[in-house]
Amino acid sequence: MKKLLLLVGARPNFIKIAPLYRALKERGAGLTLVHTGQHYDKAMSEVFFNELDIPAPDANLGIGPGTRIEQTRKIVAGLRPLLETGEHEAIVVVGDVTSTAAGTMAAIACGVPAMHVEAGLRSFNWRMPEELNRMIADHHSDHLFVSDKDGLKNLKNEGIPDERMHFVGNIMIDSLRSIEPAADASNVLTRLGLESKKYGLMTLHRPENVDRPEVFVPLIAALRKVSEKLTLVFPVHPRTRGKIESVEGGLGDGIKLIDPVGYTEMVALIKNAACALTDSGGLQEETTALGVPCLTLRTETERPCTVTEGTSEIVGTDAEKIMEALDRVLRGEWKKGRLPELWDGKTAGRIADIIIKL
Repeated sequence: MKKLLLLVGARPNFIKIAPLYRALKERGAGLTLVHTGQHYDKAMSEVFFNELDIPAPDANLGIGPGTRIEQTRKIVAGLRPLLETGEHEAIVVVGDVTSTAAGTMAAIACGVPAMHVEAGLRSFNWRMPEELNRMIADHHSDHLFVSDKDGLKNLKNEGIPDERMHFVGNIMIDSLRSIEPAADASNVLTRLGLESKKYGLMTLHRPENVDRPEVFVPLIAALRKVSEKLTLVFPVHPRTRGKIESVEGGLGDGIKLIDPVGYTEMVALIKNAACALTDSGGLQEETTALGVPCLTLRTETERPCTVTEGTSEIVGTDAEKIMEALDRVLRGEWKKGRLPELWDGKTAGRIADIIIKL
């Protein structure tokens, strides 16, 4: 029986690990689920375990808040006793958060093979913490499970041997499809006083947008202009909330600020939105899968297939470009898009089959 340590730490990790946990269990693997505690409040953590039907973690490292360096040190220190027992044949890390990179570092330190799910993503923006996390995980993992063909090209260009790469599709879509029936039954629109396709969904959390006043202040001003044409619903990330208070004039009446929501309600909000305005990589994927226009508030993306094949368009943070894109949405002139290869909701089974045979 394969014995694996599955590591999660932040909201995107939970969505990706849930279908893989089930698929590995079905194939008889022995699993230890470890939560680093990188996301530690209920709104960003516990609710996702409940909705995605993930069992309570076997261990919670409880690292809590801190700088990336502080969190990395705590994660490595917390994982070492678990990995040094020799009980686990490999550690599985997912995504591109601090926990992903730190888990890979701990595996190296303990001589345990690492496997990275969602490998090969590249924005080529080295100011992004996620880009460093991806590079650490990809170049130090023994097996890389790749979401799209762009990821394969990136890894080949970086000299990763073919035998370490496995093109399996996007595991995020597995969770999305499994939660859709519950999302369709959700009353979140009624509760928030919203009408389907009569609002836009807005999210902001990336440091390059939120932590730089010279970007954040004019971006909020641009989104206020958007909200004069289309009401915006903004589930605010905890790290963003404090920044909003520093913006003169605030959000305006057309931007509806709400607390973070669980995965079921978030999918319902995405599915019923006229469009999304976001700097989230995951939301670019979800809007592509659901056929919802996505205005990506960045200058690049690590998920280019959502632009070349899907429903996303990179509009940056310039007000004029954002408004021009919004007008095309409102006129019904947005591209339809299609699903990239293997975004079929069956990725977890492909990954599990490969792991079991290794």
